[in-house]
Amino acid sequence: MTDDPADPAAESDNLPTGREPDPRPAHHPGYKPDPRPAHHPGYKPDPRPARHPEHGPGPRPTGHPEHGPDPRPTGHPGHEPGPRPVGSRLVEDALADVSEINAYFELETGPAGPGWRPLTGLLTDAGALPDMISEVAGRLGTTETRVAASILFQGLAARLWSPVVGVAVAHGLLVGLSSAHVFWRPVSTGPLPLRAAGLTGWEITDPGRVAGPLYRSVVTELLEPLARVVQEVVKIAPGLLWDNAASALAGAVGTIARQRPELAGRAITLGRELLSRGVLKGGELAEPAPGRPFFVRRGCCLYYRLPGGGKCGDCALIDPRIRHEQWAQAVRDARETP
Repeated sequence: MTDDPADPAAESDNLPTGREPDPRPAHHPGYKPDPRPAHHPGYKPDPRPARHPEHGPGPRPTGHPEHGPDPRPTGHPGHEPGPRPVGSRLVEDALADVSEINAYFELETGPAGPGWRPLTGLLTDAGALPDMISEVAGRLGTTETRVAASILFQGLAARLWSPVVGVAVAHGLLVGLSSAHVFWRPVSTGPLPLRAAGLTGWEITDPGRVAGPLYRSVVTELLEPLARVVQEVVKIAPGLLWDNAASALAGAVGTIARQRPELAGRAITLGRELLSRGVLKGGELAEPAPGRPFFVRRGCCLYYRLPGGGKCGDCALIDPRIRHEQWAQAVRDARETP
């Protein structure tokens, strides 16, 4: 046995005894979580990520979709309240309410019947996504597959963002989506119909900690795997796809602000928090007038390359003078609104 203190084998001879917490760093291969009960005054939650295969007992980070209530007594100085689980009926009612905003916010609930396809199929079936891109290209009248892939990805991102952002803002609920429980149905035009089975939800107890779980649920769990498959099928810049994801999110925020102005402040705040994270960074969610958000993306989605296409309202290629007039009009409209 080596005496090198940096050697994990040597350190293993000095395991803590009794019911004391392991003093070794959490990344140490032999690290063991604090075995003491959560109500112990010196209890320390396992600092490793909640998804770590050996994560020990203790609260996940507040707002994590798998976060349970902090087992320490409410009066404990380190107690942190987590999201409280809610019944499926409350989740379904909230989704039904926000679905009235427009078709992008619709998310049907319940078991999937004939005609519905699992979202996982787009990630695992070698022919599913190429076929979908080809169908979109045909509808758009283009032979450029990367343009069709870009528009498809942005549309899917809008469908995944809108319901969960709407429910978070309008009802204070965090709904976790999983590709294994989300289904889609082919349509010839319009937003892709989505359906989810076995949805779970949590009541948001700290609005300042919603962005992290939402980012993980939509970007990490759904959009990142989808983007990887898109790039395997079509040569397309990853930055373009993430610009599309950010634009889709900003579109959901703007729609909420227009359709339900009483929620505009909350929607814009959450949108800015999400747009400051990870792959979504880089764009600007401006608010030239209260409750009138305008997003400026980093680049272009390639819509202008379609027959009869043009520049989208958030395109980075728009002439600054035109954008200035758009914002000035928003200010004038806000002043005229009672």
